Formats: sequence, C-alpha cells, structure tokens
Amino acid sequence: MKFEIVARDPHSRARAGLLHTPHGTIETPAFIGVATQGTIKGVTVEQLEATGLQMLIANTYHLYLRPGDELVREAGGLHRFMGWNGPLMTDSGGFQVFSLGAAFGKNLTKVAHEDIEQAKDERRPSVYDPDILTQHGRLAVIDEEGVTFTSHLDGSLHRFTPERSIEIQHNLGADIIVAFDECTAATADWQYQKEAMERTHRWAERSLKAHRRNIEANRAQALFGVVQGGRFEDLRRESAHVLSSMNFDGFCIGGSYVKEDLDTAVGWVCEELPEDKPRHLLGIGEPEDLVNGIEKGVDLFDCVQPTRLARTGTVYGPKGMKMNLLNEQFRRDFSPIDTDCGCPICAGVEGKGGYSRAYLAHLFHAREMLGATLASVHNLYYLVNLVTVERMRIRNNSKHESSPTPNT
Repeated sequence: MKFEIVARDPHSRARAGLLHTPHGTIETPAFIGVATQGTIKGVTVEQLEATGLQMLIANTYHLYLRPGDELVREAGGLHRFMGWNGPLMTDSGGFQVFSLGAAFGKNLTKVAHEDIEQAKDERRPSVYDPDILTQHGRLAVIDEEGVTFTSHLDGSLHRFTPERSIEIQHNLGADIIVAFDECTAATADWQYQKEAMERTHRWAERSLKAHRRNIEANRAQALFGVVQGGRFEDLRRESAHVLSSMNFDGFCIGGSYVKEDLDTAVGWVCEELPEDKPRHLLGIGEPEDLVNGIEKGVDLFDCVQPTRLARTGTVYGPKGMKMNLLNEQFRRDFSPIDTDCGCPICAGVEGKGGYSRAYLAHLFHAREMLGATLASVHNLYYLVNLVTVERMRIRNNSKHESSPTPNT
C-alpha cells in the first residue's frame, strides 16, 4: 500500500490523496461501503459499482462465525468469494466485542444519544439473555490477553486475541486489515478509558508482531492501528502519539462518541497522527459528520447508516433532507427522490427513466424487497457523491502537490 497527498485545503486540515492498494487506487477522501458479511444487504456488486463506491469494509467477527475464515481462504479469499474486484478492508472484531459486551441491551452505538453525566457505568459486561446466566454467563469478558465471548448465533464460546484476529484477517485476505482493539462506550469514565486505551496499545504491538511475522500477508496487506481514548483530550492525544511511534501503515479513529465530540476528539487525533499516512474514521457517516471529518483531516469513512435507513424506507432527498417514503404524501408523488441526483434510481441508466417516489412508496407499503435495494443504491450514491464533491473542492481550491487525473 502507498499513500500520497495530492492537494490540501488552505482553510482547514482537509487533504485529497491517492491510496494505492493491490486491488486498485482509492481517491481520498472517500466513503466506504459496509459489507458486513461479505455483502451490502440486497445490493449486487454491479449495483455497488454504479454508486461509485471505491472500497468496501467487511466484518471479521461475523465472517469468522459464518461461514468461517478458513472457508473464505479456501475460496481464494474474500475478493473472490464475494465477487468484488476493488479494494477491501476488514475490521478487527473489536467493535463487535464492545457492542455484544458493555453495550449489549443498552442502546449504545457509535454515536451515543444519552446524557453523559447521567449514564450508568458501562464497564460491566451484559448478559446474553436471562437463560445464558446458567450457561456461559457474560456475553463478552475482556482480560489482558484478549476477549472471551459467546456467539450471538448459537451461544457457543469463542476466544479472540490480537494474534487470532490478525490470523483470521490474513485468511480473509483484504487489502487493509485492522489491529485488535478494545472499543469503549462514550459514557465510560476517564479511568476506564485509560485502562482500555493502554490495553489497546499493548494489543496493537502484538497485532503488529503477528502481522509482520507472516511474510506473505505482510507483503500483500496493510495494517492500521486504532486510536482510542474516548472523549478525553489527554487520552486521545496520548493514544495517537503512542500509535504514531509504531510501524503501522495507517490509522483508524475508533471508539464511540456523543455528537459534539466528533469535532473535538477527531480534531485532536488528526493533529497528532503522521501527515503522510491515511486516517480512517470508523463507523461514522451522517452527511454533516463526513464534511466535518474531512475538514479535520480524515481520509476514509464507513457507516451502515445509509443502507440501514434505506431498508426502513428513509432516503436522502434534496439537500440531504431525510424523507420517509412510507409517509402518505409520497403515494401519489411521481417525481424522483431528487431531481438533481445522478444516481441510477433517480436519473435512470442507458436512456431509461428512473423510479418515482410513488413507486418506491408502493414497494415499501407492499413490503417488496426491491424497495430496500433501490433506496440503498440511492443513499449510497448520495454519500459517495457528497464526499466526491468535497474531494474535488479540495483539489480545485488548493495548491496541488502533484497533478493526478481524477477518475470522477
């Protein structure tokens, strides 16, 4: 992997670059599609390509449990298994341990909505359900060596360590893999954030050693470290500084947040990370968050939000306004989702017209699967295009460090 910065915004920390991988070059900043189980639900690879997505990120935890990383390796790796020829990334499984442990059953997500001061102590792992108390007990238990967890599929017991997470990701074969980390809740106090951050740093060193020992994988796959530290400036800066001293190929900004922390925490981290390596903000993808993250110096983003919204009938309308197509007003609305949108759903393809709001509303009311597919394609295109516009703005309004020919 090679990363080069080609333009910088003179008014912010935003930059445009080229991220070269074995399966193609990504123009940054870029929005990445979340293919959790080797697929974006209900959308074919050909449809994904039509959205302009340059890269996908798959989920190590889920692919380990089903169909199994060994099976994917036997199939020739995740690229061949899922039929995607572009760049691929896999996460470490750390966020799934968080969501199935400390956050399980408590409605904690990447962006927390509850009052931080009134939030309960989130250090205690949650139980799978009352019956599990008589079986494995806690759903996820963290110790110094790694994490023991029960499968959400059948309750079977499993174990992740930094070395095992890297081994699984080697088998999956993505272009970019991620060091194993402990993701904490935004509501966790300073003391626990510090403990988790320091454990993440120790796991980062172990992940690096495990990766560098595999000569073939080390040659083919880049490894990103994960910055933690919650919403505390001293911890965030310390984590970024410590990880910067390690030989990572790039960096992810991890953890969960409250909305107002996205500006501060992301800004602190980007000020500390090396300028010559790519930065990926994990799991954040609201339109305003993408724009703010780009201004802070983030290069890559991923989020399930556009397709999760789409499957419930919500699409990005004119100027990014969210529209619920199940509302009565759209039943006889024969205009496209957005008349200014160039996606295949709004503008059509090969001279054929697109789809109307009324037709999409009909699909959702009739509970037809096609509705979720069409809405997903539109929402993905919207976010990809939003970031593309920001990327071109940086290139056009800044002093170029080189003059690449854009593929947009």
